[in-house]
Formats: sequence, structure tokens, C-alpha cells
Amino acid sequence: MDELTGFQRDLLYVIAGKDRPSGQEILDDINEYIDQPVTHGRLYPNLDALVEKELIEKGELDRRTNYYALTPKGRRELQQRQEWVNRYVDV
Repeated sequence: MDELTGFQRDLLYVIAGKDRPSGQEILDDINEYIDQPVTHGRLYPNLDALVEKELIEKGELDRRTNYYALTPKGRRELQQRQEWVNRYVDV
């Protein structure tokens, strides 16, 4: 997880909180959180990088729409990150 950008970690959290979201759903959610609008040109290369790192999987909902889901490795990495954060932050 330490080699990921903050944006990529945020994407993992969004994907973890949804059931197989499409790229557009992820974009909508991330844009609610980030001040600067995120473009497709920023989103999809970062999703592809997470697929390459085997943290998420990409599948087809239909011919035009892909979905994204955490892999078991991605879930473990996210849980370990959350445990680490919880050691230092009590909100």
C-alpha cells in the first residue's frame, strides 16, 4: 500500500464501499470528496494501475460498462492499512 498514491488509496476505499461499481459510479463518488474535479483521463489510468497491482479486478457489466471490485489481495491490503491508521488516529 505504501507504493500507492493517496488518490489510488481513495479509489480502493470507494470501491470497497460499493458492490461492483462502474467507473462512472466511482468517478461520481470521488468527485463528491475531492475539490478539483477528477477527469476520466485521471481516473482510468489509476484504476488500470490498481488492476495491474492485482488490488482490484475489472469485469464487464455490459458491452459498454465495466465494473471494479476488490480482489482478496486488495481487501487484505486495505484492512492492514486501516489497522495501521487506527493505531494512530482515534476519531
